[in-house]
Amino acid sequence: MRTMPGFALLFLLSAPASAQSWEADALALHNRERAAWNVAPLAWDLGLAAAADRWATEMARTGSWGHSPKSWRAGQGENLWMGTTGAYSPRAMVETWTGERRWFRPGIFPAVSRTGRGGDVGHYTQVIARRTTRIGCAMRSARGWTYLVCRYSPAGNVDRLPIP
Repeated sequence: MRTMPGFALLFLLSAPASAQSWEADALALHNRERAAWNVAPLAWDLGLAAAADRWATEMARTGSWGHSPKSWRAGQGENLWMGTTGAYSPRAMVETWTGERRWFRPGIFPAVSRTGRGGDVGHYTQVIARRTTRIGCAMRSARGWTYLVCRYSPAGNVDRLPIP
């Protein structure tokens, strides 16, 4: 990745190459949260987007819900969202993850939740993790449900590492 001065220019360089507007919006929402913590922006990764698409397609095909097998995402983090097709914008989907900031407290993972339950901030900590540098997302719909999958590399939710 080329480095150039200025956040705005870096953002433009890291926008998805042939992005649909929802992909660029998802990247911008992630990078807005990261900037609030003085964390470097993420770059879009077509390989991660393809991996996310494989899992989103599988969930849509089978009607199943849950994280992909770890063997499918070695070294990658994964955020999932599922909801009624057409009821939520992609922005609203990502904002469910960034909305977890209200329960987040900086610290050593997994002790980063004001509630004492790491699952309450698990999506958010992946969004803002310093060690994560790349993202790729995909959406698929079937039978009235939409599935959003974002993959992150390297994975951000790692025990005993500080977040953000």
